Amino acid sequence: MSEVEHVVSAQCCLGEGPLWHPTEQVLYWLDILQGCLHRFDPRSGDHQVMDLGMITSAMGVRASGGFVMSTKKGFAFWEPQKGKFESINDPDPDQNDGVRFNDGKTDRQGRFWAGKMSSVPENSLFRLDVDGSVHRMESSIHVSNGLGWSPDMGTFYYTDSGNKTIYAYDFDERTGNISGRRIFARVPQEPGEGTPDGLAIDEQGYIWSARWGGWKIARYAPDGQIEREVPMPVEFPTSCAFGGPDLDDLYITSAWTEIRSENRASQPLAGDVFRIKAPVRGFLEPVYRG
Repeated sequence: MSEVEHVVSAQCCLGEGPLWHPTEQVLYWLDILQGCLHRFDPRSGDHQVMDLGMITSAMGVRASGGFVMSTKKGFAFWEPQKGKFESINDPDPDQNDGVRFNDGKTDRQGRFWAGKMSSVPENSLFRLDVDGSVHRMESSIHVSNGLGWSPDMGTFYYTDSGNKTIYAYDFDERTGNISGRRIFARVPQEPGEGTPDGLAIDEQGYIWSARWGGWKIARYAPDGQIEREVPMPVEFPTSCAFGGPDLDDLYITSAWTEIRSENRASQPLAGDVFRIKAPVRGFLEPVYRG
């Protein structure tokens, strides 16, 4: 596996949600706290930034064009040409300002999943179906984070960063139901280990998990054991996604929001995007079919 390559000087406050667009062959990601959408074309090196006008935490490509997103005001569609949101559904409209959506992803049946986070473990994971209906899939979550599915779609993985735990569930691909929650991996409460954040799953069923505050990416085997760790040049890697023409480029977002101002100079690349040439391929992220 190649060294970690620095590819985009994005300087995101909270870079998150990397997404490889299957037809455009470019990388998209979000700066959640700045309300910005980033687009990077690795062929030309072109990097664009679009102002979304509000906190936006996760997205999926929409089959009919544009994106489905989880925003400060709930689920919404966004089309670059129009430059504005079309609201779909806010599953918890009365929650206070300290609660917001965090990570999200689309399953292979075209449903979009996203969960919320706050300072207390009272949040939920939601599933947005193709007909626009929203279903609460899990509750009592502290910080909803990385999620994804095994190659055979039989297992759903879901991270609660507040518990430093990645959970595994049995997944019914047809109905979208989850059951049988168990601990897949738990990060030790030791200095320097950090917290599990966003994740990506490769074709061998291994989970690549960004380690917030841990200066690394951890690759977990399907049995929950760490197969390898990849040191990062930044303290707060946030998430990762497979992309590139052969789907073996692992793109990694990062953040500087938790770095003290007096320490920013020691991490000049914090908030930027990185890339690893992985030893395996990933999967194209499915599109939302609603």
